Order: sequence, then C-alpha cells, then structure tokens
Amino acid sequence: MAESYFGRVARLEEILARLQPSLGLLTGEPVPLSGGITNHNFRVTLGGQAYVVRVHGIGTKLLGIDRDAERVASSVGAQLGIAPELVAAFDDCLVTRFIDCEPVIPHEIADHVEALAWALRSFHDSPAKLPTRFWVPDLLQEYADRVHELGVQTTAVYGRAATVAARIAAALPLDNPRPCHNDLLTSNLIRARAGAGRAGGEMLIVDWEYAGMGDPYFDLGNLSVNNDFDEATDERLLGAYHGAPVTDTRRARLALMRILSDAREGAWGVVQAEISELDFDFGRYARTHFERMEAAIEQPQLEEWLATAGAAAGDTNPQEETDG
Repeated sequence: MAESYFGRVARLEEILARLQPSLGLLTGEPVPLSGGITNHNFRVTLGGQAYVVRVHGIGTKLLGIDRDAERVASSVGAQLGIAPELVAAFDDCLVTRFIDCEPVIPHEIADHVEALAWALRSFHDSPAKLPTRFWVPDLLQEYADRVHELGVQTTAVYGRAATVAARIAAALPLDNPRPCHNDLLTSNLIRARAGAGRAGGEMLIVDWEYAGMGDPYFDLGNLSVNNDFDEATDERLLGAYHGAPVTDTRRARLALMRILSDAREGAWGVVQAEISELDFDFGRYARTHFERMEAAIEQPQLEEWLATAGAAAGDTNPQEETDG
C-alpha cells in the first residue's frame, strides 16, 4: 500500500489546483505539519488565508473511516466552537482554517480537563446524526477480518482484546449511541495562541475522521488513557462532564472504557502496520497499547468494574444516566 514521495506530491498538487478557483491562488510553498499517523498534513496559503490541507492516507477506508461522518462532525464541532472552521471536504482531502497553536504534551492536557469535558459534553448532547456507528467490539472483528484478507494472522493478545471487549459490551451495551469523536490522542488536541478570533490557551479538538455514533464514555476513557490521566484527573473529568458528584458507577464505566480504548488502539496499529505508507512503527504502537490493556485487565478491580457498571446499566442506560 506504500505511496512514493512523488505520488504524494502529485496528489497534493492536484488537490491545490482544485481548491484555488474557490479559495484563491496559492502563495509560497506548502509546509508539512508533523504529528499525524494516518494522513499527510500541510499548511498552505490560498488567497492570502492560511489553511490546513489534510491529504488522506492510502487505504484509510480499511480502518473504518467514514468521510461523510467526518465532514458532519467537523462542521458541528466548528459550530460549537470546539474545532477549527471546516472549509472544504472531499474524498481525498479535508481543509480547515489554520489555527496558530502551541504544542501540548499529555500531562498538560490535565490542566484543561474541565474545558475538554465541557467540549465533549456539548458535542455528545448535540443533535448531530452521524451516518456511521462506532463500537469497538464490532471494530475489532472488522479489523481482524481485514488483516486476515491480507494473509496475516492475528496474535493471541488480539484475541484477548476481543474477549475483554465483548465482556465490556455485555456489561455496557450500546443502546443509545451519541455523536462521539473517538480519537482523543494528544496530537488531536491543540492549544490556540491569542489572535484570529481565538483566546490564548483555548483548547480545540481536531481530526474527526473516526467520529461516529457511539458511547460518550468511550470518549472520556479514550481522552483519559491516551493522555495519562491519574485518578485525581479522572475525578475532575467526570465531575466536570456531569456537573455532579462522581459515583462508583461512573468510575467503573470510565475504567472499562480506558481498557476498551487500548484494545482499539492496539488493533488499529495491527491494521496500520499492514496498510500504511507512513514512516511510523505501527507494530510498536500496537504492542504498547496491548501491553497497557493487559496490565489493566489483570487488575483485581476488573470484575468489580464489570459488576458495578453492568448492574447500573440494568436500571439506567449509560448514555441516559441522570446527572443528579
């Protein structure tokens, strides 16, 4: 699936030629942006305005990405003020307004946890109807099928990921899906510098390509585990998200979704190792997430989390739990 450097350049040139009639002439050279592990990102100036052009990676449809869902989610996120303005979206690229931003590292995300909790809650509560479903147990089976089609056998740890995902799904069935981001890596959270209508330090969420109708608690667990939140930060996250005291049920759901997040990331890395043309060690990425997942499922609290979350789900749907 590898794409040559010249192939990428040719694709970018064709995309820019297509954009110029509506956005204005290109000035200067496109500047590659680092951080992406699925696509190629460039800062470009068209008609005197700065944009980010994301050229979709080859074979990304195999990862379960729905570009229509991405477009809708990106637009809704921008309308809510939690994402950059969406300018254009095509099958092979997506264009957003460039936001002058500062890099962040995982431990800094904790300083903004209340703002991010509000941002996620606003998106989850929005009326957006995304045209795809995101549910990790289903996704693990789809990923396994795809690598098998490529002649690659999944490993024992992949099987354990599927098993624990099924147990979590049994405790927390996806009965009332809500619009979710589903990919809250540190690199998908940006901190704006002051200017261009943005307050300095404002956190925005980018890269909505895995958006789908799913479990809001997956977003919370995904944010937590990918940004190394400790227990105190998780308490702040849950408290800010619900605007209410944290309960054992909510703690259990968050803990289970942290596990589900690592199961998904590990499986995603397995597929990317087979299809991606990017220069990135996806095998190591998969091992890192699977190892953290295994460490979590070996904890004695796992059975307690499943029982607590499952018992509550029998009375109140996880997505409809009241905040009182």
